[in-house]
Amino acid sequence: MGREQWTRIWVGSAGNMVEWFDWFVYATFAVYFADAFFPEGNGTANLMNTMGIFAVGFFMRPVGGWLLGRIGDRRGRKAALTLTVTLMSASAILIAVAPTYAVAGYGGVAVLMVARLLQGLSVGGEYAASATYLTEASRPDRRGFASSFQYVSMTAGQLIGLGLLILLQHTLSEDALHDWGWRVPFVVGALGAAVVFYLRRTMLETEVYAESGAAEDADRGTLKALWAHRREAFLVVALTMGGTVAYYTYTTYLTKFLSKSAGMEKSTATLVSFCALFVFMCLQPLAGLLSDRIGRRPLLIGFAVGSTFLTVPVMMMLKHAGTFWPALGLSLLALVVVTGYTSINACVKAELFPTGVRALGVALPYAVANALFGGTAEYIALWFKDAGAESGYFWYVAGCAAVSLVVYLSMRETRDLDLHRIGAGEATGTAAGRSSDGTSVTTAF
Repeated sequence: MGREQWTRIWVGSAGNMVEWFDWFVYATFAVYFADAFFPEGNGTANLMNTMGIFAVGFFMRPVGGWLLGRIGDRRGRKAALTLTVTLMSASAILIAVAPTYAVAGYGGVAVLMVARLLQGLSVGGEYAASATYLTEASRPDRRGFASSFQYVSMTAGQLIGLGLLILLQHTLSEDALHDWGWRVPFVVGALGAAVVFYLRRTMLETEVYAESGAAEDADRGTLKALWAHRREAFLVVALTMGGTVAYYTYTTYLTKFLSKSAGMEKSTATLVSFCALFVFMCLQPLAGLLSDRIGRRPLLIGFAVGSTFLTVPVMMMLKHAGTFWPALGLSLLALVVVTGYTSINACVKAELFPTGVRALGVALPYAVANALFGGTAEYIALWFKDAGAESGYFWYVAGCAAVSLVVYLSMRETRDLDLHRIGAGEATGTAAGRSSDGTSVTTAF
């Protein structure tokens, strides 16, 4: 890959990193600010309320997916990417200055709610805009590799958040973290978003979009156009279901699970998550490259089989891991399995739709799936724990993976489709394209 390709990957990924830093630090620092916005009482209940607000942000993501996906298809990928980071900066500032319960009663909760709604709106469009941009901006035989940097940047954002938490844990007292230290990451996120805003203002539009003629299509980016590809849209929801539940289980929820259920110190649990996520981040491009060689389906099927049969025993062993090294080993095992989904899901979804509806086609169904399954994962986990049946959540995660496994087994390969030609066979319920060697390919679902 040339210098220009790497520049596009960097610009597309840098904004994604800041977006997901802001998104994840809410969950990461929730254990420190949960009690600040609610009356004193049951700590688990306050954490559940705080994570309930976290889940609300997910339900705004379909709106963001529709709005920003429409903008991405009608005005270009650059316009959508610039707007998403602007919204995220505003939401980070709101959380940083939100008043506590002692100062404004439930007024602070209202500010948190507004901020999470803005974050949901922003992230709902960011995923599709960056997935579409990274996929379209890469060589046909490197789409898996290039799009894998979406989860590299997402994980990097989370690692920076965890790294900041570790730093604050070692430089501030527990009381200081609960009083004001939790506000620091949101200030950092707002500043990072300002830098990325400048970078995205100077980025170039993808050639696939610029040369497609999509900008001349009156129906581009509309629900009418998406309805013509409803089969692919439902496929996105189904293939996302198992992956998003597993991802949030082993990333944002893992630290809480290790501290609340496994009895680890918060600092030890955070370090386990940090080390596991670093290795996970490094695996993404390797798996993306592998998918460019052997196809997307083998990786997706491997993820689903592993998650279906390993989730329950891995989570049970994590609950009794006790110390750093066993917990790290089990966490790495789970994240290696999840890599089969995370490394390529962005390009798989982008490869399903024609250029004129690609951003919306990825954004809206993915956001719906995340609202239903990803956003509620932690709340469901805490609900099972509060009900005294924590293992029920482990079976829930395995069940979601099993559903996605059926989809992966029945779908066709998308690796060799030509992004310029996808959609030519829509009248017969197929997605037509051309492989890298010029051979016609027709994919049915």
